[in-house]
Amino acid sequence: MRLVQDYDRAAVVRYARQWALKRNPAYYDYEKLGGDCTNFASQCVYAGSRLMNYTPDLGWYYIDANRKAPAWTGVGYFWNFMTRSKASPGPVGVPCQAEALLPGDLVQLSFDGAGFQHTPVVLAVGTPAGPDNILVAAHSYDTLGRTLASYTFQKLRYLHILGTTRP
Repeated sequence: MRLVQDYDRAAVVRYARQWALKRNPAYYDYEKLGGDCTNFASQCVYAGSRLMNYTPDLGWYYIDANRKAPAWTGVGYFWNFMTRSKASPGPVGVPCQAEALLPGDLVQLSFDGAGFQHTPVVLAVGTPAGPDNILVAAHSYDTLGRTLASYTFQKLRYLHILGTTRP
């Protein structure tokens, strides 16, 4: 396995802009089953990485509404997969500070301060980098070009995608 810096950030942003305010019919809409934000974030990351990991339970993949990895739609599972330390196929990210964010990266928000419940996709990062100057797209709270500061949250964490691990 080797990490390849082949993550297409422009493709992520294009996909996010196209589908933020509507649903891609190729994917199930989980809005009424707890939310669609991480499903949308996964679709965006897939647009930039073009590689899924089909490892049962621990991978990151979508086949259909009933055959998908927990990491495809679950906020915490998504974070754990993206920040995994064991090399396996798929996109790879690292926790970072706001200053390291680039378009195509992700943010997770905690509304209750205990866990994280929302995964927006970064569209743009202004100067200085921070909630007032980071624009995101998301499902569940469908938005396109919303600042992080406009959300009411207790905590947030940033995820910078390094590239993909390929066999």
